[in-house]
Amino acid sequence: MKLNLRGGRNLRASDFVIIATVTILVIFGVVMVFSASYYKSINESGSPYDYLIRQGVFALSGFVIMAVCSCLDYHIYRRLSILILITSFVLLCLVLTPLGVEEGGATRALYIGFTIMPGEIAKIAVIIFTASFLASDTKLILSFKKGVLPLVVMMGVFAGLIIKQPNLSTAITVCGIIAGIMFLAGLQWRYVIGAGILGSAAVGGLILIGDDIGMKHWKKRIVAFTDPFADALGDGFQVVQSLLALGSGGLFGLGLGKSIQKNLYLPEPQNDFIIAIIGEELGLIGLLILLAVYAVLIWRCFHVCLNAPDRFGMLLSGGITIMIGLQVVLNIAVVTSSMPATGIALPFISYGGNALWIFMASAGIVLNVSRQSGSAQGAESKSSR
Repeated sequence: MKLNLRGGRNLRASDFVIIATVTILVIFGVVMVFSASYYKSINESGSPYDYLIRQGVFALSGFVIMAVCSCLDYHIYRRLSILILITSFVLLCLVLTPLGVEEGGATRALYIGFTIMPGEIAKIAVIIFTASFLASDTKLILSFKKGVLPLVVMMGVFAGLIIKQPNLSTAITVCGIIAGIMFLAGLQWRYVIGAGILGSAAVGGLILIGDDIGMKHWKKRIVAFTDPFADALGDGFQVVQSLLALGSGGLFGLGLGKSIQKNLYLPEPQNDFIIAIIGEELGLIGLLILLAVYAVLIWRCFHVCLNAPDRFGMLLSGGITIMIGLQVVLNIAVVTSSMPATGIALPFISYGGNALWIFMASAGIVLNVSRQSGSAQGAESKSSR
């Protein structure tokens, strides 16, 4: 298959703000991973630099991935959408076999000489497939049988496989991504309202009769976040330590590198709860600046979405934007005990190669849409002269 590197000559058409904000977030992430993992790394290997070196390698390789994806014509993903989706489905199934690697009471990874996180791959897979599916016909989303139902079935299958790991946050993210792209494509409000009512009823029913239908675990997870201090040494331990970190940071923080909770109090501080360490060391002001950078990135990605040269580019870049924004919101919600505690990475910042590579590849895809949009606008302006 011939790879089309469109937009490679038109570097000025790339969105510089996206490049700048992603670079800032990734570099900041490397610094904070080093700070958050300092004592954990010493405890595990005797060296404080293990996580720093790994995250640095992930970041450098991530920039290469982003550069390649920014030059690779995004239309190729449309031709490969079904293959990408099937591959993602197979990987999610393999996690539930003996090939899956259990860690921290959950089986979310495959190890085949290197670690693969199928849940992370599933996010970009459903973005590409949903965008391709809905781009084929503008009226498809108006048909429940031909447009809405197939995507709802896919949503249920992927969410079900991910929940089995268990990984509630990733399942919510996948469902939110698909629903968001459907909304961008023109989903009717009655379906949105109906889904909200059904979802609320399902959660309420689980809380009321979860013990009677053999779902005590999920009922406990849903209810526990409302008062983590009720079981501060059990299920609520990580969230309690996170809240203590945020509370002790105050307005300006304790200073970079001076976190107390990272001294083996907060479990895995470099991963999903890294924002608690950021809040403790840099304070509320630091968190607000970080959220402002995310806001600028999301705004620019939506700008690319609205100015995409075709419907597939619009839905593809819109889905990526939804993924980034949704994960920021869910990560903050988990860390602040606003939703049940379950693993979800903070985009571009949390430790780990799979998530970082997926996000940087996604940023590269948005940049390619931006390049082609700029090229199209340039061609139109020339033809009008």
